[in-house]
Amino acid sequence: MLQFLRKLLIALGSLVLLIILGLYLTGNSYLIKGVWATYLHGETSATISDAKYFNTNSIAASNPHAWAEAKNYNELEISPLLQEYLDSTESVAYLLIKNDSILVEKYWGIGSAQSQTNSFSMAKSITTMLVQIAIQKGIISSWQSSVTNFLPELTGEFVQYLQLDHLAKMTAGLDWNEHYKNPFDITAQAYYGSDIETLMMSKVKVTRKPGSVYEYQSGATQLLGLCLIKATGKSLSALAEEWLWTPLQAENPAAWHLDSDQGTELAYCCFNSNARDFARFGKLLINQGNWDGKSILDSSFIAESAQGEMNNFYGRSFWLYQDEQAGDVFYMRGILGQYIMVVPAYDAVIVRLGHHRLNIVNHHPAELPIYLNESLKMLSAH
Repeated sequence: MLQFLRKLLIALGSLVLLIILGLYLTGNSYLIKGVWATYLHGETSATISDAKYFNTNSIAASNPHAWAEAKNYNELEISPLLQEYLDSTESVAYLLIKNDSILVEKYWGIGSAQSQTNSFSMAKSITTMLVQIAIQKGIISSWQSSVTNFLPELTGEFVQYLQLDHLAKMTAGLDWNEHYKNPFDITAQAYYGSDIETLMMSKVKVTRKPGSVYEYQSGATQLLGLCLIKATGKSLSALAEEWLWTPLQAENPAAWHLDSDQGTELAYCCFNSNARDFARFGKLLINQGNWDGKSILDSSFIAESAQGEMNNFYGRSFWLYQDEQAGDVFYMRGILGQYIMVVPAYDAVIVRLGHHRLNIVNHHPAELPIYLNESLKMLSAH
């Protein structure tokens, strides 16, 4: 019996080694990390707490300042309907901010005022804000700058037409398949791979005329981040700390996923923080780029970002939503229901973080109007 078990273990070990060798030889070694970070830990896909499986850059909170709290802080009751949706999507944090003060703040599960969870594609908006600051500083000439000025290795029939703004507005025309379930697609390679720049330069091409068709592509934001790194000679994490996290007076350090040790940030994804510090982006945006008397973002950039060019639901890396009660809303969004919602008509910011979201309906998650309208009812009672 023992001899049989020994042979079985040797056979299984040999099989595993052959599979690993085959993955390396076929250029699919990223699947090893993908399987380890998901299935071997009881998951089927990326999660809000998967930073522990990645190399990360820390973004220091070197100028912390606490949020103001409203006089009736946490006295308002969350409605049964809102609570039902927050529960059904396994929320970990909910914040409602009015007039730059926290009115309602709730946490569940792993959420807390100091926790770090993955923001996923909310990082697209952060990367875009960093590029805007580089433009304001004169490091980059304009949003109409050619991408090949920074990434001459990029190829494709229409590469000479590609501008930074095309990347930010998802009109880049890349041959990128935004597919989250196929482990062999480029989205999985980008997430779990160890060299994002080589992947982008070797496998991504500009195959359609930029500016002609909207198509949401994480690869577009990754190229945007690489352009910024080339232009500044600094990592995205260093720029985020210097240009955003420090002036926004974040209270806790953040972390940004890297492709490898001492590697490159996943610009389209994976800026990790908590609801209170994420909400600082909302305050910055609703105050037209101003933070306590200091201009960080030009107000014209915010106005342009909150306008769709080829559609009415996506601007310059921000989602756009029109609601009968809330009016014109723009928001940052992550795939598992990470939201920073900016509601100018009410001078309000709503943050929700959690494990899941509902299906997309007309380009927006089905729960979005519930989060908005139930939150605004609380403001009416305030």
